[in-house]
Amino acid sequence: MYNEIGQLVERLGTRRAEPILLIGDYMLDEYVYGDTERISPEAPVPVLKEVERDSRLGGAGSVGANLCSLGATAFCAGVIGRDPAGEKILQMLADLGADTSALIVSETVRSTVKQRLIGLAQHRIPQQLLRVDMEDGRNYPESLLAQLRERIGPLLDRVRVVAVEDYDKGLLGNGQMMDWLTAETRRRNIPVLVDPARLKDYTRYRGATVITPNRVEAGLAAGIDIRTMDDAEAVGKTLREKFAVDSVVLTLDRDGIFISNGQKCEHIPTRPREVFDNTGAGDVVLAALAVGLAEGLDLRNASILANVGGGWEVEQAGAVPITREQLIFELLEQNRRHTGKLVDRKQLLREIELLRKAGKRIAFTNGCFDLLHPGHVSYLEFAREQGDVLVVGMNSDKSVQSIKGPKRPLIGQLDRARMLAALAAVDYVIIFDDPSVIDLVRQVRPEVLVKGQDYTVEGVVGHEFVLSYG
Repeated sequence: MYNEIGQLVERLGTRRAEPILLIGDYMLDEYVYGDTERISPEAPVPVLKEVERDSRLGGAGSVGANLCSLGATAFCAGVIGRDPAGEKILQMLADLGADTSALIVSETVRSTVKQRLIGLAQHRIPQQLLRVDMEDGRNYPESLLAQLRERIGPLLDRVRVVAVEDYDKGLLGNGQMMDWLTAETRRRNIPVLVDPARLKDYTRYRGATVITPNRVEAGLAAGIDIRTMDDAEAVGKTLREKFAVDSVVLTLDRDGIFISNGQKCEHIPTRPREVFDNTGAGDVVLAALAVGLAEGLDLRNASILANVGGGWEVEQAGAVPITREQLIFELLEQNRRHTGKLVDRKQLLREIELLRKAGKRIAFTNGCFDLLHPGHVSYLEFAREQGDVLVVGMNSDKSVQSIKGPKRPLIGQLDRARMLAALAAVDYVIIFDDPSVIDLVRQVRPEVLVKGQDYTVEGVVGHEFVLSYG
């Protein structure tokens, strides 16, 4: 399952992904970082002494950044103001390679800016103190919507999926834009994915193919708090039937994703993560879901892809676009959790090549590991620290017998492999039959070759080969 999705992401590295139209509220996220070492004498509030500023794309702009980062051609459609923030949004999207021909610059609309004031605890640990929003939030006039429809119309014949990011800033408020969009896309058989605003009434999204509300948003619109998967199933059904959408993909933070459509409901859990900041997680989910569907994945597999991307995002500070390489790394790690760390040579070589392309450093060690003891554990933990991924080559029963005699090993190869795979320090285990590990080392081509301290460099099999390429 994860391998198939990983192969899709790998293909995206060799060509542009299918084009996607992105409609929504484009914003600029500003971050002001500073030390907070004293309290104001004017009021009992912390004083922020600015040390750094950063600007990132927010709202639909963040989704666009993720689409470009994943290799898709993003056609961006919406409205921004003729102001410094609008200019910066346009330039940042252009720098990423997005098409902004359908992004209208208006004299009457103000660009939305979200400014976050970030205190640096101990000069390094970021903690948000306050957010300042600068926005209009008025429904756009019909003349402006008509102009936008004129620009969007020709693009609908060029894209495979339409993604909508709604923050309720005026674009979709009166429902006219979504009514027109769903009619035009259904006529062309183009799926429409919507990340909804925090509203009680989803009527404006009627006719969408998929909506992707989070736990709070979905509960608000359905009138049901989501505490269990039964609650999630009830919410999904309510939203589908009440607002005539085909499918609901609920993003449930620590609980992963829940899919609800006319055929079945399914919970897709995520691995436990340390949540640092939820900002941008929904943007990654919408972008990954759109790319997956545009590339031919079904809703389930596209949701798995989105789940992995959204899970990574919550560990980051602010909205950070996920890269194709990072997504590959996350997918392979998830795959090992499902299929196990014991792999054959073909799978190992394919996966470490993907990891190497993703910038990961491969460490390798080998041994019989017949009687696993605390010394082995410490040694393997040390080996893992030398790289991003540790591959352990383990002598098969046949190989051990050729080295240590017919009475060894004491423990069979599958049990030995299982114990190694249970160690957190080990990423891959591969069993080899040859008395020497040199052929496996030549195929893996590790950046680091590790052996115990009782070996000299000259005594490590494969050292000449590894040193030959640096």
